[in-house]
Amino acid sequence: MEATAASASALSWSGGKDSALALHTLRREPGGGPGALITTVTADYARVSMHGVRRELLAGQALAAGIPLVEVQIPASCSNEVYEQRMGQVLAESPLREVQTIAFGDLFLADIREYREARLAQVSKRAVFPLWGRDTTELAHEFIAGGFEAILVCVDPSKLDGSFAGRRFDHELLADLPASVDPCGENGEFHTFVHAGPIFSAPIACEIGEVVERDGFVFCDVLPSGF
Repeated sequence: MEATAASASALSWSGGKDSALALHTLRREPGGGPGALITTVTADYARVSMHGVRRELLAGQALAAGIPLVEVQIPASCSNEVYEQRMGQVLAESPLREVQTIAFGDLFLADIREYREARLAQVSKRAVFPLWGRDTTELAHEFIAGGFEAILVCVDPSKLDGSFAGRRFDHELLADLPASVDPCGENGEFHTFVHAGPIFSAPIACEIGEVVERDGFVFCDVLPSGF
């Protein structure tokens, strides 16, 4: 699927629930939503950076969403300097060269927002945050009520028990979260993979795989069905 210049906007896409909600929100605004999804992929593992989701599933999301995917390839243990260089290169090339705004699913971390705004301003682009300031408890329940389905694929065991890796993001999970954990995992407590919802033409067929601890995080490997 090739990107086009049909839209002057793009969406930073992790494959998780905040990205999915941001896309859902943008599509209900004038303009019809972003013309491209941007995802950082760790080349050594062929997985979405930080989340650990396989590229096959990422491609399945983009196909089901009907939006071209642009991958930013970075090495494992990537320095911030290398990350910014790779990202800058992708933003300067087709199809993102003509993009004027890039949306993010960030909710309330002001330092991250300021960083994104500053970096994009350097390349004459603007950052937008369609979910900014929303109550995260309400947002989490809205996600579930809206028909989205997701799996916890990465957990920081210093903030949330590793046994949560692999669980469905549902009302039962929200009830089980400790009071110290943000319902949307905005402080890095957990990350998700969205496999169904109103933004997709069809669910992404997948199944739960092995749960492993690596590099200080607990990951649940989600497999394409029939893998």
